[in-house]
Formats: sequence, C-alpha cells, structure tokens
Amino acid sequence: MARYLDVHPDNPQPRAIRQAVGIIRDGGLIAYPTDSGYALGAQLGNAEAKDRIVRIRKLDDKHHFTLMCRDFAQLGQFVHLDNAVFRAVRAATPGSYTFILPATAEVPRKMLHPKKRTVGARIPDHPVVNALLAELGEPMLTSTLLLPGQADPPINGWEIKEELDHQVDAVIDSGVVGLEPTTVIDFSDGHPEVVRVGAGDPAPFDY
Repeated sequence: MARYLDVHPDNPQPRAIRQAVGIIRDGGLIAYPTDSGYALGAQLGNAEAKDRIVRIRKLDDKHHFTLMCRDFAQLGQFVHLDNAVFRAVRAATPGSYTFILPATAEVPRKMLHPKKRTVGARIPDHPVVNALLAELGEPMLTSTLLLPGQADPPINGWEIKEELDHQVDAVIDSGVVGLEPTTVIDFSDGHPEVVRVGAGDPAPFDY
C-alpha cells in the first residue's frame, strides 16, 4: 500500500519532503505533482523502478525517460548542449517543456533511449518538485503519469492513490495540478522538432 503524503502546494512541509526522498533513496517509486500534471519518479539509475514505470504505463522501447533537474547547472552535467541549443533551452526554463537531448556519460546506459543514446530533460516550475530535488541532490528519473487508454494525466493525488495503491510506494498530493503534460521538443539532431504539444507554448521552437 502506497504512503499518502498531503503536502502544501506552495510551502511543502520539510518532513514530508524528507519522507518522500527517503523512499526514493531506498529504491522506491513515487507519484508526485509537477507544473504539468502528475508524474512517476525514482532515483536515477534505479533499473527496477524504471521497469515498474514501463509496466504501469505499458511503454515500448521507443519511450524517452526524463531527468527532472533542479536547475540549469545540473541539467548541463547530464546532457550535451551546443551554443544554439543552450540558448533555446535556457530561454524556456523553468517551465512546462521536456527536451530530448544527447546524454553525457553521467546518465546510466539503461536510462537512455536504446538506439539514439538520448534522454529527456526538464527543469520544472513547481515548489513541491523543487523541494524534492533540493533534498535529493541529484536529478530524478521521471515519466509523466499517463495511464494506458487515458489522454491526460490525473490531476488529483487521491485518484492516483486509489488507482495505483499497490503499484507505487508513495503518492504526494498537493491539490489539483495542471491538466496538460509538457510540450516535448526533440533536439537530438541539434534542430528543434516539436514532438508533443502540451502546456508549454511550442511557437518558439516551431521553425
């Protein structure tokens, strides 16, 4: 049964954040709120948690997992950015975008796209996620909580608790969150390709 953590959306309680991060460090999988719906999160390099996400979401091997990063400096340790891509990504973060980028050697191989050696990366704009990442001290492996057959991620933590009670180790509920997932921009080849239109405005990358 998943632990249920009721967290204030603007001023998350440090004790609850420490509990959630403790679960992550112990190899657990959490469901947590972001600025673009709920997501599933685990420690970077946790292959078992990655497999659990695959089973929950029924993903294929073409799926890009994402590194949820605290800030731009942290993001730069895990993905390669040339000058043009650096400027484009910097201008859009923090925010509701996921960028697909070539990964550095810091990213465990099992976390990468099997053919492209790329990974998703994003910097969120949400106090609860920021608190989690600050306490964790490293990026979090994450994937939008889009369940099979559903077009949008759930917006309420209690719904997730009912749906995934025996499939995740903790659910952080901070009230209703945004309905739309992130806008996904693929920079694998150095040029932007809008892969998914979501909460982030795709206009700056639609060229």
